[in-house]
Amino acid sequence: MRLTRWISSSLRAKLLTMFVILTSIPLIAVGLVSYQKSYHSISDHSKASSMLAADLLVRNIDFLFDDTERLLELSKNPEVIHFLFSQSETYKEAKEILQTFELYRETYKYENVLNISFINLYGKGISERKGVFQQSRNPLRNPHFQELTLNPDNVLKIPPSGASDYDRLDGFTYPNQNVISIMAAVRQRITHEVIGFIVIDLDDSFIEQFCDKVTIGKTGFFYILDQKDTPIFVPSVSPKDSLLIHKTNLSKFHPSSRDSFVLPTEGSPKFVVYSTSQSTGWRIIGMAPLQEIVAEANRIRQLIIVSVILSAIFAITLYFFLTQRITRPMQLLQNKMRLAASGYLEAKVKPTGQDEIADLGKSFNIMLEKIKMLLEKSISEQEQVQKAELRTLQAQINPHFLYNTLDSIIWMSEAGKSDSVVNLVKALSRFFRISLNKGRDWISIQTELEHAESYLVIQQMRYRDILEYEMKVPTELQAYPILKMTLQPLIENALYHGIKNKRGKGLITVAGHIENNHEIVLTVADNGIGMNLQRLEFIREHLNTPIEASAKGDPAEGGFGLQNVHQRLRLYFGTAMAFIWKARKVKARKLQFGSLRSKEVWT
Repeated sequence: MRLTRWISSSLRAKLLTMFVILTSIPLIAVGLVSYQKSYHSISDHSKASSMLAADLLVRNIDFLFDDTERLLELSKNPEVIHFLFSQSETYKEAKEILQTFELYRETYKYENVLNISFINLYGKGISERKGVFQQSRNPLRNPHFQELTLNPDNVLKIPPSGASDYDRLDGFTYPNQNVISIMAAVRQRITHEVIGFIVIDLDDSFIEQFCDKVTIGKTGFFYILDQKDTPIFVPSVSPKDSLLIHKTNLSKFHPSSRDSFVLPTEGSPKFVVYSTSQSTGWRIIGMAPLQEIVAEANRIRQLIIVSVILSAIFAITLYFFLTQRITRPMQLLQNKMRLAASGYLEAKVKPTGQDEIADLGKSFNIMLEKIKMLLEKSISEQEQVQKAELRTLQAQINPHFLYNTLDSIIWMSEAGKSDSVVNLVKALSRFFRISLNKGRDWISIQTELEHAESYLVIQQMRYRDILEYEMKVPTELQAYPILKMTLQPLIENALYHGIKNKRGKGLITVAGHIENNHEIVLTVADNGIGMNLQRLEFIREHLNTPIEASAKGDPAEGGFGLQNVHQRLRLYFGTAMAFIWKARKVKARKLQFGSLRSKEVWT
């Protein structure tokens, strides 16, 4: 929560967070992809190397047996067949057979062949090591010979664990050596009847050396199973691994000739690779902890993680200084803005550079200057409003108007016109009451009409013979507000400049209506003497003259009342408020107010 609040309260924190996210996501994505690719590539390479080692041993075994099986051609030698078929033998025949054995050895260089033996069905045999011998036991009691008797076309490869029966039959053993035996049947040429067997004994040291020396990973090993999944070559391993070897039955779950898989165990999982010899049917199996196979991939992962972390640290450090460089001018601008907001308008910025922040500082300085100008203008306008209101009040409390009204009251009293005196005093009281209005600037149109009518009643007492007036403002419009003392100066101007100098009766009409569904138009019209174009142009220019300047001149010449109303309306409504003039023979003064905008229209 605090972290979120800190990020949201600082532009620098937002930029830093954004940069970190925009950098971290690609780095993490690249790291993950790189790790996955490298992991699979390296692990596949390690698995392929292990499989290659197993295939190499299989090829060596197959090559050894295929090459050794050439010796089975000896079973077709006539002397050998004669030796096995006859019940008696001569020294010459035995010597020739042994010389044939020696010739084959010299020709094919069989270094792993320990002994070559022939034996017939009656126990008579000949071998390289024992020469001619007679076996005391019936050879057909040997299970391998029994199998060959039933399947004379087969060639048996007997691992060391399976050759012990044969060794016991002929009484010959190989001290400190494990023997692999190749057995095949010898048949008579014409009848193809089995007359004996050939046995080739091989030294298995090269297989044991491979199983002992070749490893997978650091602690992995190879071992060999026969066709029945019985271990026949097992290196020196821990009891736990030895138990795992005897418990694992690959033929049940992995019948294919070569493959690799991960074997779940109680401890760490094991990686297993195996390949099958086509010549013997034996299965060469490599087993190692999976962690060792993927150790290189794990090192690559650590390297990628360290690289990503270092890159992120470098990027964050760089972003830290960049955001400080970017946000410092903005912080200075923020401090200046706070000073300006507190009222100190001299808090200007010294922009450096040509970027957006520098431009913002220049705009801020310009804004302060304009604010100062607007404040000065506002103060000046307020002073003008106060002066205009003062002038208006002074105009309403004009001594001449008051003296003339009091004189009228006096001569009416002397004449005994008490009703007229009462009406005149009431009108004068109401006139000044509304003029003061407790200091408020806005009153309703109804109250403004009452104020105007009070003025007309007073003036009608003086100009009874020449003045008449009419009020034609609909009742539904009288509830709307209006700036006070707006109509009376226009009525006064119509009386003194339009009707007073006219022969005969004059009529002042105050009317009102709605235009454009949203504008209230109030008109003050008279049937006085009117004005010419020169006078019209003069009044237009005079309306925009400051009140102080016009006050120095003759109000009768300058139309002070019109100017007063005009300036007040502009001060309240802006420059959109304006008089619109049209010169006519008949003079009418029209004042228009709208709900959205107000303007004065004179014709």
